[in-house]
Amino acid sequence: MPVIAVDKPLGLTSHDVVNRARRARGTKRVGHTGTLDPLATGVLVLCVDDSTKLVQFMEADSKDYLAWIALGGASPTLDAEGPLTEALPVKLPSEEEVRGVLAGFVGPQQQVPPQYSAIQIGGQRAYAVARAGGELDLPARNVVIHSLELLGVYDRLEDAPRTLSSGPEGWGPDANGRAFVLPEPLGDFPTLLIRASVGSGTYLRSLARDVGAALGVPAHLTGLVRTRVGRYDLADSVSVEDLAEAEGIPDLAALDLPRIEADERLARELRQGKRPKSGAVGRYVVILNGELVAVVDGNGEELRVVRAWA
Repeated sequence: MPVIAVDKPLGLTSHDVVNRARRARGTKRVGHTGTLDPLATGVLVLCVDDSTKLVQFMEADSKDYLAWIALGGASPTLDAEGPLTEALPVKLPSEEEVRGVLAGFVGPQQQVPPQYSAIQIGGQRAYAVARAGGELDLPARNVVIHSLELLGVYDRLEDAPRTLSSGPEGWGPDANGRAFVLPEPLGDFPTLLIRASVGSGTYLRSLARDVGAALGVPAHLTGLVRTRVGRYDLADSVSVEDLAEAEGIPDLAALDLPRIEADERLARELRQGKRPKSGAVGRYVVILNGELVAVVDGNGEELRVVRAWA
């Protein structure tokens, strides 16, 4: 059964897309490998039927984004959902100043998640508490930001490019590219356009807040497009309307892991849950005659089955 990269449109939740996929594919067994906020668009990877077994191995995939950050306005949701709770006049920062700030966020980071998030503390969802007017004490989490590239500084969102295409460095402005729809802005704020590559669990809304703080101003995310999840690029994603006919990608091709070619004995032992001796270190996918046998973890002495396929 396939793994399908969907181009999530503006305004739908990730769960909305999952529900549409269930109807389109005639199955209840659909999962996704990483939530996209309703005001974000782009790559949402769906796993259908037996491919739902792969979700646990794909949730940690790195992700690429294009992020439009508005400087001078604060929002409790940290994005354009709003409402605006603070607005300050802001002098347009220089590209050099912004690049210096962005450099400080690259690498392992401690990041405080948004109050409007699905994180659960003591049985309570943060967003549910926030909507009721409360606030949870959300501890900072370890995240990794692989790269942040400034693509431009603009007087307001309307001046920032939103016609984009994929190139050797990733997605970026292109007058002849694809036009993207962004949320209605909360005001006329100076806007940064950033290309980001981040590890699992990184909130771009929190990054927008923190970049603003480093520049000495309130800030929020005024637009977000996810252009890549693991090996899935936005250019290869299907629309929600085309879910029923989408061929998708077979399970084996979907796993972005190094491979071990098994013989019949090794395949049998792994499917029996045994721990055969091996010098391999790290996580591998094991195959036999082109078929998926198992995902294993090697410690240099033996292989431990994480998941096996019959």
